[in-house]
Amino acid sequence: MRLSIIGLAGCGKSTTAALIGEFVAELGLTCATVKLAKPLYDLQASVYRVSGVALAAGVQDQVLMEALADALRRVNPRSLADDFLARLARTTADVVLNDDLRDPYVDAVALRDNGFRVLRVTAAAEVREKRLALRGDASRADRSTEALDLIHPDAVVDNSASLAEHRDAVREFVRGWL
Repeated sequence: MRLSIIGLAGCGKSTTAALIGEFVAELGLTCATVKLAKPLYDLQASVYRVSGVALAAGVQDQVLMEALADALRRVNPRSLADDFLARLARTTADVVLNDDLRDPYVDAVALRDNGFRVLRVTAAAEVREKRLALRGDASRADRSTEALDLIHPDAVVDNSASLAEHRDAVREFVRGWL
């Protein structure tokens, strides 16, 4: 199974991926998460290192990441998709997850062409804002998700309630798709 989890920042995409990984492991299957944005995280780390500024692990400078994505796509529109597909080809897991798809024009097409289904995770705006405040990102930018609605999901799971309720919903989703 190949699954891309999409949604706005703070909706719980990474949490959903982790829960799917747990359930898949309970079934005796292997699971791997392959990030489209890995080159952007690598470049972000380089920019901060060259700038002489420390960036805590897991913190995103979303304004910088969008600028880096724009630059890569200007040079080669398929750069992120091609890098992703090269890393995907080296993955031997039974279930492959992606939790950072945002581009409907090139990246989503490439993932669909390679057998990915799409799960959209939603959450109420006030829930997302609270989660984002706890994350402590260096900057926030939503431009890269403006076209997210152009990626048509195969399923939708709401993550506005408790973690326990989300865990139950994700478990049911995994059972249905596996």
